[in-house]
Amino acid sequence: MHEIDAIMDVQDKTFEEIRLPADVVSEVQGTWNAYMSSASSRVAAGEAIYTALFDSAPSLQSLFKTPRAVMAIRIMAGLNNIVGAVHEPGPFKMIVETLGFQHLDMQVTIPRVIIFRDALVDLFELELGDRFSSKARSGWRSILNYVGGAYIYICREYAGRLKIIASSWRTATNKERDIMDVVNDEGADSAEQDGDGEGQAGSMQTSGEAKPGNGPQASGEAVKVNSMQVPTTFNEMFLFNGAVMGFGGSLWMQEVLESFDAMVTNCSNTYRLQEECDTLSLNIDKYRGTVNLNEYKAVMLASLRSLVPKDWNSAHEVAWTWLWDNIALMLKSLLGKAAARNKGLERFLMSLTEDSRDYLRRESYRRIFALAPASQDYFKQSTTRLYFIADKVVEMTIEMYRDPKKMVEDISALGLRHVGYGIPTEFFAPFVSGNVEVIRSMTTDADAEDGFRWSLSLISRILVRTINEGSTIVMKAINSNSARQLEKAVACAPRGKRSMWLLNITVGTQSISPLYWSIESGSLESAKAMIRDLLIIRADRDNYYYGADDLFARHPDVIERLCADAQALLPGLLDGLIWRSRLTQDGQRRVNFYIKHLVQDADGNFNQCLDWLVAAGDPKIMCHPVVVLFTDLVWGGIANRFFMLSKCWFLFTLGLFIVSQSVLQHFPESSATRTSTMAIRCFIYVASLGRILHMQLSEAIGDCRAGRYIRLSGGIRIPQILGMGKNAVNFLLMLCLMVMLAEEPIIWCAAKYNPDDPASTAAVAAASGAATSSLAASGTAGYSRTGPEVATVVVNHNANLFTQHCTDGEVNLQVYEPVSMVAMLLYWTLIVDLSVLSTRISAFVLVCGRTVSELGLFLLAIAYLIVAFATAISSLNQEHPDFQGIPKSMGTLAELSLAMYPTGHYAALLETPIILFVVACFIILGSVFLLNLLIAQLNAAYAAVYADMVGYARLDRGKIINETMAGVSNTRWSRWLASRRFDERLEYNEGDVGVAGGLQLLEAANANPINEDMIRRFGGSTSPAMQWPEENADADESDKFDRLEKVLHRATQKLGAVTKRGGKAGGSSSRGGQSSSSRSESSVGGSEAAGSV
Repeated sequence: MHEIDAIMDVQDKTFEEIRLPADVVSEVQGTWNAYMSSASSRVAAGEAIYTALFDSAPSLQSLFKTPRAVMAIRIMAGLNNIVGAVHEPGPFKMIVETLGFQHLDMQVTIPRVIIFRDALVDLFELELGDRFSSKARSGWRSILNYVGGAYIYICREYAGRLKIIASSWRTATNKERDIMDVVNDEGADSAEQDGDGEGQAGSMQTSGEAKPGNGPQASGEAVKVNSMQVPTTFNEMFLFNGAVMGFGGSLWMQEVLESFDAMVTNCSNTYRLQEECDTLSLNIDKYRGTVNLNEYKAVMLASLRSLVPKDWNSAHEVAWTWLWDNIALMLKSLLGKAAARNKGLERFLMSLTEDSRDYLRRESYRRIFALAPASQDYFKQSTTRLYFIADKVVEMTIEMYRDPKKMVEDISALGLRHVGYGIPTEFFAPFVSGNVEVIRSMTTDADAEDGFRWSLSLISRILVRTINEGSTIVMKAINSNSARQLEKAVACAPRGKRSMWLLNITVGTQSISPLYWSIESGSLESAKAMIRDLLIIRADRDNYYYGADDLFARHPDVIERLCADAQALLPGLLDGLIWRSRLTQDGQRRVNFYIKHLVQDADGNFNQCLDWLVAAGDPKIMCHPVVVLFTDLVWGGIANRFFMLSKCWFLFTLGLFIVSQSVLQHFPESSATRTSTMAIRCFIYVASLGRILHMQLSEAIGDCRAGRYIRLSGGIRIPQILGMGKNAVNFLLMLCLMVMLAEEPIIWCAAKYNPDDPASTAAVAAASGAATSSLAASGTAGYSRTGPEVATVVVNHNANLFTQHCTDGEVNLQVYEPVSMVAMLLYWTLIVDLSVLSTRISAFVLVCGRTVSELGLFLLAIAYLIVAFATAISSLNQEHPDFQGIPKSMGTLAELSLAMYPTGHYAALLETPIILFVVACFIILGSVFLLNLLIAQLNAAYAAVYADMVGYARLDRGKIINETMAGVSNTRWSRWLASRRFDERLEYNEGDVGVAGGLQLLEAANANPINEDMIRRFGGSTSPAMQWPEENADADESDKFDRLEKVLHRATQKLGAVTKRGGKAGGSSSRGGQSSSSRSESSVGGSEAAGSV
């Protein structure tokens, strides 16, 4: 083990553990924390280090190929891991080894290490001043010397083996062929001008499908070796050779086979390799029997020799043997321990009482906060929520032993959520230590403590890895909710992958969407900037890049998500689907509407986008040009015809109902009339009532099964279908028709039909004449005294088939006719749907519907006044015939309100002044005050609705379109969709063929004036791997002042440092002074460059 005196220079001959003195370690960690605190953010601290390293030697600037923002984050993460583990020799060596494997492609030399070391030490001395003591300087130089020497040693000793393993593994798993297929696909996409973002998405899907293809064989399912099919992948060849070599019964090999790809591809990452071996050991321990790891080695080497026959040599044999020996060494130290740990942990958890569980919850957080006080700033939830998290942590530790595969997936998903929370990974170590200390204080069972510690440590390592892999600069910008920071972050992306940087972060088999996370976390400024960036059309000489396809492919439900959680972002998304030409011709301008993904989904079916927009109920969104175009396109192209066809049946039914109820009954009663009436009513009851009854019952049953109810007052619940206006009217119509059927007079009279009855038309006429003569003989005095009298003639209709005027029929008509009238009105109410054929008429109908509530309030107030004044007048001792009792008084007051009171009766009111006074008060309140108030309310309601009445009309049409399209056949829809030709590329300006997926229209040149090209065009290289050139047009004034302030501040600091350094004793050589001065000058320039980013 090296001591500090042995590493004052770069040591590249050996690579062993080192142990620095405790005071030196404390100084190093203290200066690092002080430097972090002095910077405004981690990103700013990283950029300062990047600038210092970049300007330290101009000859090495060619090595900095990664974008500044990305490289700054990587440097910060690496230094933070090194400083955090410098007090532990074992983990410190493992971290340095992992970082060394990541630098195999770079030519690390001792002079370059010295340049980097001095630049970093000088930066700390400049930024920290007196805080950077001699011990800190010595400690940092020792650490950097050790790290640089380790990089050189690893590159010299292991680089060859790792390269052999990587190249031969690509050949054995056919990844080289897969990569070439992806490259060819991307090239084809580029040739078709579809942008490289879609090609990237396709490559991700291909790689994701390759693993499940081998999954069933590796998971222990039955494998049939087909001698006619030659194995072409490592998994297939391994299973074939295993069966041939007699190891088909060793099922544990299939567990190793499932994890082998991850172990090989991460063999240069010691931490990840150890993590894979830990989870693999849990899976292997579930199998009974002897596990001989050398058997796997024999089958593995045999399979590799068969798959890499041309390149296989002794170097390959040595490299793969070295890799497997290391893996086997890790596995042997773990196998057989999981059972004891699991049982010990189970015993401990089963013995916990409620009081001990409360102690575990409280004490764990107390110790965590004592070990890492800064972590308190991130635990902002309530105590109950924190206790819930503590319980879940304990539950995860035991579940890791029971079902490790599922837990790895769940922990990866949890880690991606922590990426969005912005949790620093340095808090996980004290979190584990705090929980383990509490368990140690609660039990003396070594197995329980060891099981809890090992499981929680594995969980924390998976979380840390997931967070580190998922913590992209885009996610960091989202956490700051800054559009400017997001633009800087995404500017580092290759143009072919720019959209996927904003839409997908994948760690293992889990993925998270930065766009959706920004919406969930409330970072709407970042989400708005992401949508705007995705929907900007960028172009070079070869390709157009437009993120609409990637957006809807990754998130087919993006419209639904925005409608539910961020409606303010919808206009920006819809605006991004429009391109307008800057040029005009003959007073018109070209406009491209990219509405393909709003009309159809990924499977070519009608998209639910319109349904989501209608459910949102925003009339302004429905009037957006994009929504107007695609709804009118669907309505005019296919929906209106099917809507009219569906309404033809209803119109036919309405016509028959009118004939049977309102026309035929006024015809002279004859056999033909009665037969026609009976036939039409039978049709109404069977066809119309039957159809309505089937629809209502089926939908009501569906709501009941799905639990969709509407709760009324009093706890009454009704199916959700009855809460919709049209369905409620249909339900009332169904009830009316059912009552009409029950009271149908023709049915009641049919029971008494007697064709042999002697009644005849002549007898009926004679009886009518006799009755008339009797009335004439009675004189006029009786008429004037008792009012008009009606002759009652009993006519026998029993001999008439389908008559309604038998004795029972006449009684039923008293109920039948009013219900028939209501049913007629309901039929006409349902026909109002035809107003959607005209947006203007539909808007008028909707305005009427939205103002009718004011009329209802007016009628309620009038009814209240009528009851109040009627009861008041009835309390008077008066003899006026129109106000005798409450009912008659209410009728008279209603006639006065409706101006139906006879004018001749007003003179009688003068005879009773008290009634005249009360009636005058009623008229003033009802006809003057309330009526004018109704006019004012209608005016205000109309003004409120008028601005959006077209939007409401389009919402109503959208509902009709959704209902209609559900009945359109797939054949008709596919035929209409093909006629739209959405797959044809649209032309921008003359001869400029662009992106497909929309329609091109012409609009008036003065409708939407535009002075600059909406397509951002760039020259230079056209490689999809290149970034887009930096755009400074959007920089605002605040950014300029911030950059100027930073430059002045750093220049002042550097001048002070140079002056202070010049006053010291001249122990150093003049060459050292000149190099420090030159580094100071270059650092000033570098700071200016950092401020301009």
